[in-house]
Amino acid sequence: MNPRPQDLKARTKAYALRVIKMYSELPKNNTVAQVLGKQVLRSGTSVGANYREAARGCSKAEFISKIGDSLKEVEESEYWLELLVESGHVPAARMANLLGETRQLIAILTTIDKRAKEKC
Repeated sequence: MNPRPQDLKARTKAYALRVIKMYSELPKNNTVAQVLGKQVLRSGTSVGANYREAARGCSKAEFISKIGDSLKEVEESEYWLELLVESGHVPAARMANLLGETRQLIAILTTIDKRAKEKC
């Protein structure tokens, strides 16, 4: 679980694209699904943007801050995805792969965050 920066850059972008696709497939006439979907759309597409900012950080403190932001956004995405499933608006089987990727990104970013803080 030690991805190279370029790998994680591509992976977080692919994640954002999957979130966009998931949102575009939600029923347009379901207000709850649309509200929850917009939340995950915002947070899920922010993960990679914050990761890229971390990679460009000018200092260790800036890197840690932006990695933390990326971690917060992916954890928030997990929350909204879980609500879509647990509220019955999206079948669990349909969301399983995206939730799995979300949880893997949480684990990766948590490890990066902890290791960066240890070296301070």
